[in-house]
Amino acid sequence: MSRTVSAWPVLIPWVQLVVRDGARAFYEQGLGFHVRPRDGGLDLLPEDASEPILRLWVRPDARPRPPRTTGLFHVAVRLPDRADLARLFVHLTNVGVVLEGGADHAVTESLYVRDPDGNGLEFYVDRPEDRWPRRGGSVLMTVDALDWEDLLRSASIDTPWRMPAGTSIGHVHLQVADLRRAEAFYRDLLAFDVALRWPSALFFSAHGYHHYVAVNTWAGVGAPPPPPDAVGLDHFALVPPDGQPVSALLPRLEAAGVPVLWVETPAGRRPQVSDPDGHRIVLLEPPA
Repeated sequence: MSRTVSAWPVLIPWVQLVVRDGARAFYEQGLGFHVRPRDGGLDLLPEDASEPILRLWVRPDARPRPPRTTGLFHVAVRLPDRADLARLFVHLTNVGVVLEGGADHAVTESLYVRDPDGNGLEFYVDRPEDRWPRRGGSVLMTVDALDWEDLLRSASIDTPWRMPAGTSIGHVHLQVADLRRAEAFYRDLLAFDVALRWPSALFFSAHGYHHYVAVNTWAGVGAPPPPPDAVGLDHFALVPPDGQPVSALLPRLEAAGVPVLWVETPAGRRPQVSDPDGHRIVLLEPPA
């Protein structure tokens, strides 16, 4: 039986981005999130949600992220169904948000935009699992043209667009300096599976999902990190993909020489680690 969106575990409860002034209108009117101010930033929530899936740290003095550096490629927001993706496309067109493009990835259909600070955002819907192409037991993903006309036939525009209930973070896609180094961290230490290998990208999965984390070297092998005061990814929260408690993961990280810091987060005091390219990850316990 093909799984529905709600059947896939949410392993990334939230992502925090660094932005400058001017982001609220884009995320609220442009994308349809509910915006909840908090000290130093904004929380972005779908309909009927009590907790945000995106958190914005507003830093008016933040610098643009230089090109050809490591960092965020995009945050991927997973919508509940295809009609939602179609309605979002209509809404973005009506309010004048510039689309970077759309793609059919065989396992998903996706729209791409950038916020005013250049942070990449993907909005996508999963195809039913029984329609995912496979080879040798591995999921295949493609970059094909999106069938815009067919997508629009799914649209229902009888109500104003708001980010729908059930929307979640599906994955994060990061730019890294070295694929082998990234694989050693995400596969060997965090216990993700490698779902797919491209010459310059890796896709990490768990629970049979196509991917929760992707990394690429499209900014260049050996790309330097951005300045610490640049816009971009601040951190993302992660539930261990193997379902084990965080206490079982920490000794493996520490034995590999990965520093573990304890930081205050919206979920309380939690351990934070960084991948080899400095992407910060707050570790959360699996749901009870």
